[in-house]
Amino acid sequence: MERAPQSPTPSAEYDAPVTLEDAFGPGAPVVVFDRVSLAFDDKVVLEDISFTLILGHTKIFLGASGAGKSTILKLILGLLRPDAGVIWVNGERVDQLREDELMKVRADLGMVFQEGALFDSLTVRENVGYKLFEETDLPLAQVNRRVEEVLGFVGLAEYIDRMPSELSGGQRRRVAIARAMAAKPRIVLYDEPTTGLDPITSITIDEEIIKLRDLENVSSIVVTHQLRDAFYIATHTAVRENGRIRVLPADPKKEKQAEFIMLKEARVVFEGNAAELSASSDTYLRTFLG
Repeated sequence: MERAPQSPTPSAEYDAPVTLEDAFGPGAPVVVFDRVSLAFDDKVVLEDISFTLILGHTKIFLGASGAGKSTILKLILGLLRPDAGVIWVNGERVDQLREDELMKVRADLGMVFQEGALFDSLTVRENVGYKLFEETDLPLAQVNRRVEEVLGFVGLAEYIDRMPSELSGGQRRRVAIARAMAAKPRIVLYDEPTTGLDPITSITIDEEIIKLRDLENVSSIVVTHQLRDAFYIATHTAVRENGRIRVLPADPKKEKQAEFIMLKEARVVFEGNAAELSASSDTYLRTFLG
């Protein structure tokens, strides 16, 4: 597989050549889009898109329906190929990889879908451990320990032998997050993770995303149209205090680990943190934010 670039810099954050060996160090880019464009027939879906996701940070994609948000995730996964531009994921140029090579890249990606996408015929234990059971040679006892660990992390250890039909909507999403993190991916992709949930349940999902970022150093891309959840993720941090995990408002004076990217008509019209988005005087952004 091709090694990562000595190529044009797509953003201020991406200012040095990256190799697979150093791609996971502090401040290193784990996802890079460099002038990516994609069209379906005559419909332009993405045009000249550039951004960089840093290790342990979050990018939150906002925009109207059809703006191209979910297409970003499909390109990262290699399910779509761009018409132009370059895409790097964990030091590999995924826009040029064969399917067998993409499988190796996807092994370091977790995915949380809008509806959770659990297997209804499998228990919570089997759902969370599915990838480890099916795609690794790990001993059963080791897989079970990992499943118990991640379910404990999302606060669902006691549900390990339940069926998905016995869970609430919020619990199903948390199981989906546990499944996504079971194989210890460096990157987790979230596609509308709180859609259809009530506000209180949504906050529990937001807090799992924050905990993974701040305590496990997992990089994440969140696609959402739920502004309340987007701002909560961007303005809160997770800490361990006296053996307990707490999610607290982040110190606004410190560097934010989450940034927004707003898409409009296939292009990026804003990139910045929560304070910058709130302070923007752009007419479209003010209308979108209500």
